[in-house]
Amino acid sequence: MPEGGARKVILPARYVQGQGVLGQLGVYVRQHGSKPFAVSGRTSWSRVKARVQASLLQAGVPLAGHDDTVTECTHLKINEVVARVEALEADIVIGCGGGKAVDTAKAVSEKLQLPVITVPTQCATNADQMADAVVFSEDHRFIEDIYLSQAPVLVLVDTEVVARAPPVFLVQGMGDALACGFEKPAYAETMRAKKSQEQATNAALEVNLRCFQTLMSYGIQAKKDVEAGRITDAVESVVEAIKLQSGFGFGGGGCAAAHAVHNGLTIMPGIARKHGEIVAYGTLVQMALEKRPMGEVERVMRWCRELGLPIRLEDLGTLDMSHLQKAAEKACDPNDSMANMPFPVTPNMVTQAMREVDLLATKLG
Repeated sequence: MPEGGARKVILPARYVQGQGVLGQLGVYVRQHGSKPFAVSGRTSWSRVKARVQASLLQAGVPLAGHDDTVTECTHLKINEVVARVEALEADIVIGCGGGKAVDTAKAVSEKLQLPVITVPTQCATNADQMADAVVFSEDHRFIEDIYLSQAPVLVLVDTEVVARAPPVFLVQGMGDALACGFEKPAYAETMRAKKSQEQATNAALEVNLRCFQTLMSYGIQAKKDVEAGRITDAVESVVEAIKLQSGFGFGGGGCAAAHAVHNGLTIMPGIARKHGEIVAYGTLVQMALEKRPMGEVERVMRWCRELGLPIRLEDLGTLDMSHLQKAAEKACDPNDSMANMPFPVTPNMVTQAMREVDLLATKLG
């Protein structure tokens, strides 16, 4: 009897990062199709439209069509875009923008079994390379994670674009990426203990831990640099940590308590923070659940505080605390990623961990 199942990782076929690389988009599109369809939000599309169209025209693969009305990744929007792509007989999808647009594009490509290229316009999430799409309701309540059969054929990260976006996006991306240094080890331990059919690779573990180290070493400086309009080695390193390293090995699974806490908290009235910010708080909660040493938790908490990431419940918005128990119950949904923790987690354990995090945050001042 083997000790476990196959070691699995789903990665993009190609990752390209640097200033001005958006100009190469057409060359890459031509390798996979001839009738591209772009999916984006309105603001994101306005920032890259001219460069995207120029690159595609130069390569002889002009847009077959585009949808720049994505405001949320919902089943309704996914199906709407699927119908348009089919009607135009497009053969490759390009997702331009943040996580909502990119996830919509990936879900569309999965339904139609078409290749997808992602072109982020900011750094709030690592969705660009992930083999999944997070679906929400119209009012941004978590619905489900759709796991995809393949990752994008290309992730094209133009740092001239993403580093010129408001700095808060970089901070949110760091909050999201922070979780990988804790969730992936928890996931890997659980899969080993279960002798699961899908096991984490050692490479994924190492890269995720390297991501955490990169964030701790360069994150604060990178924020200062983008605020000053500079694209430095610190910025490039943090962008890579968010866009490539944090997602390495997450395809097909890998999240744990941090994202489960996020998914639970999104049902609370008054929540005012974005995905990566809530995940950062969820990471602190996971650390408390794991009974990590106080000094380790305090180090991460101080880093979060300096970046402006939430470190206590009250930082997440004007929350209706009467819904906290329901949020904890949602976080412990057996079909969600809390099941990837190496020990059983109950709703009461989640609320107790939140109290511990709040207490430590109060002591830090």
